[in-house]
Amino acid sequence: MLALRIAFRYLFSKKSTNAINIISGVSMVGMAVGAFALIVVLSVFNGFEGLVLSLYNSFYPDLEVHAAQGKTFEQNDALYNKLVKLGGVGAVSQSLEENAYLEYGDDATLGTIKGVDTKYNDVTTVSKYVREGNFMLRDSNFNYAVIGANLAYPLNINVQRPIEPLRITIPRKGAKNAMLPTDAFTTMNAVPGGIFSIQQEFDSKYVFVSLDFAKALLGEENRISAYEIKLKQGADIGAIRKQVQAVMGNDYTVLTRYEQKAEMYRVMKIERWVTTAILAFIILIISFNIIGSLSMLVLDKSKDISILKAMGADDALVLRIYLLNGILASAIGAGIGLVLGYAICLAQINFHFLKLSNGGDSSFVIDYYPVVLKPVDGLVTVGIIVCITLLAAYFPARKAGQSVMSFK
Repeated sequence: MLALRIAFRYLFSKKSTNAINIISGVSMVGMAVGAFALIVVLSVFNGFEGLVLSLYNSFYPDLEVHAAQGKTFEQNDALYNKLVKLGGVGAVSQSLEENAYLEYGDDATLGTIKGVDTKYNDVTTVSKYVREGNFMLRDSNFNYAVIGANLAYPLNINVQRPIEPLRITIPRKGAKNAMLPTDAFTTMNAVPGGIFSIQQEFDSKYVFVSLDFAKALLGEENRISAYEIKLKQGADIGAIRKQVQAVMGNDYTVLTRYEQKAEMYRVMKIERWVTTAILAFIILIISFNIIGSLSMLVLDKSKDISILKAMGADDALVLRIYLLNGILASAIGAGIGLVLGYAICLAQINFHFLKLSNGGDSSFVIDYYPVVLKPVDGLVTVGIIVCITLLAAYFPARKAGQSVMSFK
């Protein structure tokens, strides 16, 4: 308690040299800026991470079953029914994918057709991201296609007034030695019925069609690419995955949503750690001001150290005094920075005053910087500052504790 009282007096008392006050103030401001930057950057990172994950989660199912070898496997109604009846399984959809050549009018591009059944909208939320038209793939008269925005716009497709059908062409299996080029390909038409926009990776790749249309186009009447599974709320994904694997056997691979895009999730975690490390390094550089201010304070209060030791103070007490002085300076600065950081984040959450675009039509899913506050970020920020402060303040404090000076 005595060490804290003396450290507090040293922090706010007038020093003999004005430079000490300036350096001490700079160290406080530096810690405030560091804490502010760390909490704001981590909160914005949380916002973008949550946004990206929500977009990926709208496309990828909770569990996906595909063949361990090859692109497709035999459709099996008995296995499908077993999957549907598993406890914790909410819905099961069947899908079939293949790369294709797309033509509309005089324009053409490459894409991937994804044939899905009527259960697909129960498994994913892709239909919520249809920007034009609707997610209808078939009626009594026509087959429809729902196209990614980055495929539809270069093809100049207008789903409100489609002038002509979308022509989808794929190589015909077993036709490598066809006499005529037209015999080596299969082409079918679909009416553009909708344009979806989720994320560039999906928007520039996929065209949704009905499963029956995809089977007819590929000549795969009894084969599919995957079972896509939606779990019930609160279901244990690990336990359900083991049950699905047991039902399907070793000829199939069952992937969780994380495993379907493991590289992306891993990169996001690495980015977060790297961002935190860079900001921590900046705070470490700022902490050199603490070393400077404490070193000068030790010189300025050399007589006080001698008096304290003459009165019976040991080296440990003197060390604690100067160590607490550095901690108090950092704590005040960091506290101010955290308060300002949380205030800015809360204002952004409620008012969205920091925009991603300057107005008008935006290609972003949202037009403002997303922010998510997490208690762990505050703890991480405080932990980093405490560790760096202790490291920075220890050496000048130890020097003060070990010094033996006489006064006149």
